[in-house]
Amino acid sequence: MPIKIPDTLPAFETLQNEGVRVMTETVAFRQDIRPLQIGLLNLMPNKIKTEVQMARLVGASPLQVELSLIRVGAHKAKNTSEEHLLAFYQTWEEVKHRKFDGFIITGAPIELLDYEDVTYWNEMQQIFEWTETNVHSTMNVCWGAMAAIYHFHKVPKYTLKEKAFGVYRHQNLKPSSVYLNGFSDDFAVPVSRWTEVRRTDIEKVPGLQILMESPEMGVCLVQEQACNRLYMFNHVEYDSTSLADEYFRDVNAGVPIKMPHNYFPHNDPEIAPQNRWRSHAHLLFGNWINEIYQTTSYDIEKIGNDRS
Repeated sequence: MPIKIPDTLPAFETLQNEGVRVMTETVAFRQDIRPLQIGLLNLMPNKIKTEVQMARLVGASPLQVELSLIRVGAHKAKNTSEEHLLAFYQTWEEVKHRKFDGFIITGAPIELLDYEDVTYWNEMQQIFEWTETNVHSTMNVCWGAMAAIYHFHKVPKYTLKEKAFGVYRHQNLKPSSVYLNGFSDDFAVPVSRWTEVRRTDIEKVPGLQILMESPEMGVCLVQEQACNRLYMFNHVEYDSTSLADEYFRDVNAGVPIKMPHNYFPHNDPEIAPQNRWRSHAHLLFGNWINEIYQTTSYDIEKIGNDRS
């Protein structure tokens, strides 16, 4: 089944051109099926780019998925037009009465700030607590993952001496995990962050299990089975050119930045990079969607009742 998103959303045409099956509300209404309700709390400045990246992965599932775009109400986006936000987004306050089968919380370029100094931290804390009663399964990504694991377990983040930046080999530590079904033993994942969480702190928390790790970049994916939470600290959702866009942005702005590791062929930024992580990104999100489908309640209003 295709993903259901507004047919005027910029991502609609992009995904259609890529071969991702998308549907209009009229077509979706004719199908006698309850689509999985997936919310995307988009904290990134360029929201349209992130919409495409996440919708691409969610939409690859054979299940019908309805994607709702959500933003925090306590922050004004600087890189996305107000017209786009008003047309396609709801604030969390406007959707907090709803239940979701799955909920994605993205990263945000604020990782060098202490959590308590983030202008919308109070709202984020409310959202994290809300996911416990209104969401069946949560996928937290990059800063969203660091913030969530700090909120729930006080796992700290540490500032790196230089930016972790590039494409790094990662290891499959739990081949039997439902989320890693079909994964190879060794695979590439894009990394772009100034901070990290550490294995030693995670291992102190009962119920947290490390699923992916890089010998060089550390922990990548953590599962919290009891709460149906995933913490993804890197960027499997990135486009082929995402790291290049960040690199050239900093170069053109005069910001000191090293060339992304193992990314440009022959370390030549004039050569277009090759995507070596897309298949595993689709696997991870496909496995997540499938696990949601297998375990969520058909009556969406019953979500959260087993945790009360």
